[in-house]
Amino acid sequence: MPVDGAGSGVQSLQRAFELLEGLADSGGEASLSELAATTELPMPTIHRLIRTLVAAGYVRQNDNRRYALGARLIRLGEQASMQFGTWARPLLAELVDAVGETANLAVLERDEVVYVAQAPSKHSMRMFTEVGRRVLPHGTGVGKAMLACLDPQDVRALVQRTGMPAYTEHTYTDPDALLAQLVTIAEQGYALDEAEQELGVRCVAVAVPGGPAPAAVSVSGPEGRLTPEVITKIVPIVQQTARALGTQLDDTTAGAS
Repeated sequence: MPVDGAGSGVQSLQRAFELLEGLADSGGEASLSELAATTELPMPTIHRLIRTLVAAGYVRQNDNRRYALGARLIRLGEQASMQFGTWARPLLAELVDAVGETANLAVLERDEVVYVAQAPSKHSMRMFTEVGRRVLPHGTGVGKAMLACLDPQDVRALVQRTGMPAYTEHTYTDPDALLAQLVTIAEQGYALDEAEQELGVRCVAVAVPGGPAPAAVSVSGPEGRLTPEVITKIVPIVQQTARALGTQLDDTTAGAS
């Protein structure tokens, strides 16, 4: 049996996380009235918890009196992403054994793609990707696979914030063209990077289903080895790995609840 006050303490903790998730779902910033509408928490409760979260650095109040996710969450998010990559590596290694090319796992974090795990191929030629690297999502296979799972308006807002610089002559730099490509990606169940991030490199990527945050797994290699015929053969294998990662993520989340 809980000691006096323990139940209310657990409830307050749960409600604090609801506020943080409400801020995240609002794009990272919201007013108190917006938080009340999305979380359905009483306004006095929101006032009390927001003051605590601001004091701890997990939420900040902007000059416009709206509230945003605080900088103290950055370290937690980065460590969680790296742990995700740690337990995903065995599945990536199996993927490399099956297809013979480098396998990557990436997440979408603060409008950027972050590579959190990699299993390198045995070939001497290596790709630009490395664990910890950050790139913008419009110019990568994993980024486009994740964007294809988002609402088009959210994608448009994201690329307005980040811009769409050209990494190569093949990079998508027009929002409308990118959104049209994302429709195709959603329909076919995988994304291709056709030398859009690095000349001479082709990548096939699949979004990880069911996670609390966007993630995607990919296989990348030289265009000479990852021919269209080879891509057709390995797409189902990458999709299987993505489903396995999603199942692991679901099991981890269920075990923590």
